[in-house]
Amino acid sequence: MKIALIGYGKMGHAIEALAAERGHSVTVKIDKDDPWPEKIKADVAIEFTTPKTATANLLRCMETGMPVVCGTTGWYADYEKVVSECKTRNGRLFTATNFSIGMNIMFELNRRLAELMRGRDDYRVSISETHHIHKLDAPSGTALSLREQIVESGKRKEESVPIASYREGEVPGTHTVVYDSEIDTITLTHEAHSRKGLALGALLAAEYLATAKPGVYTMKDIL
Repeated sequence: MKIALIGYGKMGHAIEALAAERGHSVTVKIDKDDPWPEKIKADVAIEFTTPKTATANLLRCMETGMPVVCGTTGWYADYEKVVSECKTRNGRLFTATNFSIGMNIMFELNRRLAELMRGRDDYRVSISETHHIHKLDAPSGTALSLREQIVESGKRKEESVPIASYREGEVPGTHTVVYDSEIDTITLTHEAHSRKGLALGALLAAEYLATAKPGVYTMKDIL
C-alpha cells in the first residue's frame, strides 16, 4: 500500500517506521508549509496535523479523490461539513479521537461502567488526561469522547463530568475515569507507553479504508 503522510511530526515518523515493517511505503510527505504536489501517487492518506489545518487538509483530500484517515483532534466543529463533502464526492473518510486498540477497548469498558453506575448519584465522576507539552488541544479529543460516552450511557449531565487536563514533558497520553464516593473509589485508566499504539491503529485504519466502499468509518468498523 502506498501512503501519503499529511503531517510529518512525531506521529508521522512513527507511522512511517511501522508502515515499512508492515510492507507499506510512504510515497508522499506533506508537512507544514509544504506545497501539495499536483499529483499524489498514493492509495490512502493519513493526516496528523493541527486543529487549525485539519479541516482544509481533509477537504483537499476529498477534492483529489484520495481516501483519508484523520488522527488530528480539535477540529470536530467542522465534522458535519467534512462528512457532507465526503458524501457529496463519494469519498472515503476514517476518523477517530484515538487510534489505539487498547484505548478503544477502554471506550467500551467506559460505556459499560457508565451504564452500571447509572442513577448512582452517590458517586462523583471525573476525567483526567495528561499529554506532552506539544499537544495543542485541551481537553484531548479522547477525554471528550470519554465524557460523551458517560453522558450518553450513564444518563448524566455534561457539566457533572469535569475534565482536568495536564501537559507534562513527553507523556504520550494517559486517560483516567474516576467514580468517587464516601465509601470507595473506582478507577479506569489507559496509559500509552509510546506512540506506536496510535501508529498501528492508524495503519490498520488505512489498510481497511484502502479497500472499503465509499463512506465514513470509525474504529468500531475494524474492532
